[in-house]
Amino acid sequence: MSTITNTTEPLLQTTNLSKFYGGVKALQGASISVGHGEHIAIMGDNGAGKSTFVKILSGAQPSSDGTIRFDGADCEFQSPIDAREAGIETVYQDLSLADDLDVLTNLFLGREEKLINLGGLSVLNRRKMAKRATELLTEIGVNVPEVHRTVRGLSGGQRQGIAIARASGWGSKLIIMDEPTAALGLQETAHVHDIITRLKQRGVAVIIVSHNMQQVLELTDRVYVFRRGQVVGCRNTKETTADEIVSMITGARPAEAVT
Repeated sequence: MSTITNTTEPLLQTTNLSKFYGGVKALQGASISVGHGEHIAIMGDNGAGKSTFVKILSGAQPSSDGTIRFDGADCEFQSPIDAREAGIETVYQDLSLADDLDVLTNLFLGREEKLINLGGLSVLNRRKMAKRATELLTEIGVNVPEVHRTVRGLSGGQRQGIAIARASGWGSKLIIMDEPTAALGLQETAHVHDIITRLKQRGVAVIIVSHNMQQVLELTDRVYVFRRGQVVGCRNTKETTADEIVSMITGARPAEAVT
C-alpha cells in the first residue's frame, strides 16, 4: 500500500545550496525539489557537482551556503547520523557492506535487537532480527537464499538489494542511490530496477544519481541536470528525450532557471 503523504509541500526542497573549497566552487546555487513518493534523477558529467550535492544531503559534508528543508522542517545536517535520523538514507556505489559478516548482521549494523543490554557483553535477539531481516528482503523483492549466509559469497545484484533493503527498512522517507547498477550485468540490473519500482509502489521517495539514460527515463519522474557545479535544467522524463538531456549535460543547450 502506498504511503505517499497528502501535502502540497515537497518532501525535500534545497534552495541555493553551495559548497566552496577555498576559491573552488564545487556547487553553486543548487535548487531542487522532491515530492513525497517521487523518484527523481540527477545526471551530469564527472565534476558536475553531483557527488558534492549528495554528500551535503547525506550529512557527509556541510554546505557553505543555502538551505535544506526536509519533511516540513529546515535542516542542517552535521553528520550522516543527523540525515538518517531525519529519514534520509544513502546507498553509495561501494555499498558499505561488511563482506565477512552475514546478511542479517549487515542489515542490523548499529540497530541490533538485544535480549539483554550489557554494553559490549549484550546478548542479541537473533531470532527476532532474522524474522525482520526476512521481512525486509521480501518487501522489496530481494532474493537471498539465507539471511545467515556471508555477504562475500553473494552476487552483485543481491548485495545491492541488501544495501537498498537496509536503507528502506528503518522508516526512511528518502533514499539516495549513487550509481545503483554501475557495476552490474544486465540480469542483475533488471533485478535492481524491479526493487526500485517496488519502492515507488510503497511510496518511498528516491533520488538516483546515474549515467544510465535508459534507467533514468524508465524509473524516474523528473531529471535534474548538473553542469560545472550548477543545476542547468529539469525535465519531466515522460516529456523529454535522451538527446535533450545530453544537450544539457554537454552545454549544447543553454542553462535555464530552475525553480
